[in-house]
Parts: sequence; structure tokens; C-alpha cells
Amino acid sequence: MTNRSTAHASVDLEAVRTHYRLALLVRSFHTLWTSVADIPVLVAEIDRSRALLDLTSGQYADLVAAARATLAAHGDGEDDPLWYLRDELAAHGRLPDDASPQYLALTWALRRAGGVR
Repeated sequence: MTNRSTAHASVDLEAVRTHYRLALLVRSFHTLWTSVADIPVLVAEIDRSRALLDLTSGQYADLVAAARATLAAHGDGEDDPLWYLRDELAAHGRLPDDASPQYLALTWALRRAGGVR
């Protein structure tokens, strides 16, 4: 469940730069007004980027906490130390299918290392 489009700017930054450069060079009412009209769009883009960064930072912190809990559970000899990591990945729709090559390779490696029974 990836939405890669939200990570890209929704503003044509090259157009904004062009408006700004024209306003500096020509200094007419039209070029200045066109450049000033870009300000609300840029502020909205900053707000959107900040919200996306906050969301990403929170998800990263949750994933780090799950990884640490997994390591601690493994150190404590819990039966299923990967539960914490699987739970966090599942919460964000990032858990691979049981039949996916990534999942099978991870399970095989962990069993070989004695981490999964």
C-alpha cells in the first residue's frame, strides 16, 4: 500500500523560479503580481511537506521501537520475538505475504539462526 505521489511536490517549482526571475528582471506590475501569487501555493506546499515529514517521523519511531522490542524479546528467549516487528509492519500494510520470497527468505534465515521455531 504505497502512495508515492504524496512524496513529490505538488507545486511546479520551476515555474515559481521563472516567475521570480522575471519579476526581478522586468519589474512590471504583472510579473511582480505573478510572483507574489505563488506565495500561498508555496506556503500550502510547505504545510503539506511538514505534515508528511511528521507522519514519516512517527512511523519511523514506531518501527524503531518495534525493532528494539524484537531484539529484546529475542534476548529474553521469547517464543516469537518477531511478533513486535510483524505487528508494526502489518499496522502499516507493509507485511509481506507468507508466500512472498522476502518472507520465506527471512523465515529461513531466522530458523537457521535459531530465532524462529
